[in-house]
Amino acid sequence: MSRIALVGAAIVQPEGVIDDGALLIEGDRIIDIVPRGSQPGSFVERTLEGGWLLPGFIDTQVNGGGDILLNDCPDVEGLRAIATAHRRFGTTGLLPTLISDDAAIVDAVIAAGEAALAQAMPGLLGVHIEGPHLNPAKKGIHDAAKFRVIDRHVLERLTQPTRGRRIVTLAPELAPAGAIRALSQAGVIVAAGHSLADYNQTVMALAQGLAGFTHLFNAMTQMGSREPGMVAAALLDRTSHVGLIVDGLHVHPAALRVALAARGVEGAMLVTDAMPPVGGERTRFTLMGQAIQVVDGTCRGPDGTLAGSALSMAQAFRNAMDMLGCSIVEASRMASGNPARFLRLERETGMVAPGLRADLVHLDAQRRVRATWIAGVASEAGE
Repeated sequence: MSRIALVGAAIVQPEGVIDDGALLIEGDRIIDIVPRGSQPGSFVERTLEGGWLLPGFIDTQVNGGGDILLNDCPDVEGLRAIATAHRRFGTTGLLPTLISDDAAIVDAVIAAGEAALAQAMPGLLGVHIEGPHLNPAKKGIHDAAKFRVIDRHVLERLTQPTRGRRIVTLAPELAPAGAIRALSQAGVIVAAGHSLADYNQTVMALAQGLAGFTHLFNAMTQMGSREPGMVAAALLDRTSHVGLIVDGLHVHPAALRVALAARGVEGAMLVTDAMPPVGGERTRFTLMGQAIQVVDGTCRGPDGTLAGSALSMAQAFRNAMDMLGCSIVEASRMASGNPARFLRLERETGMVAPGLRADLVHLDAQRRVRATWIAGVASEAGE
């Protein structure tokens, strides 16, 4: 079993930064953090040239990457291509996300996810099914012709056992009575999005097991003086998690700063909503017959509708610091620790701490990715 001591970079933990430590890794686990120079001789020292050593980023909403859209490649190789593309940007754990599609494609993605998890595919934590149980009035780039109501067959499909984690994004106001509770009790992580649910409907959904909010502010009811909307319910709740697309385009940075001021960093997660151009070579692709292209750093349909993003987790991390004023510790919690808790994986990953899996990212002085580790296995591919 390999024994490695990583030295030379500041180690970021939830409570602060260790400037001159040695991170000890044995096999796939973090063993300890000790003062540099005091590590046992049985550990092979690897010197990192400055920068920071952080828990690897965890992205819970990834539609594509490496020129691959999950809807078009709902198989093991599609999952592998997306995970590989995002690893270059520090993402060591992700849930490839299916945009609203036919039942056969949903079945294919779930089956591919289980097959890939059985193979222990590096970085794969499960799959995210975003739709097709959404509100047409907040469809965004989704094809409303694919939308369906949740019935017994849908519940059977979504609640089948999984080796990993499964997120389902739905519109709570359209979910039949008992559906959210049934999904939650089956271990599905239920998120609200593309919804016209008002404040009271959202609060009721939270009581029934709603665990998160997909891309806060986007495609949901906003906060007003007399109609607090889904946004207010999300910001007032302290048990759920909210996904934030910090690209300066989906949501104005001032609105995100207000959200953090109201909610605090706890519960806030950086997500990319990434599309095929991330880690790929092309700036154009097709989604449900629509031509999508990268415009000013984001992806847009023919009429200008936002269609996911061209955002990487590494850039989202930098933006959280530069646009929102987060410290590196706070940005790390939003990129790693909080999503791990959302996925109920905080005892496995999401922090640099003894006993957890060695899922790590090394950022240089410019906060660019230089290396990653997944379960202790290193990759030098970076930005």
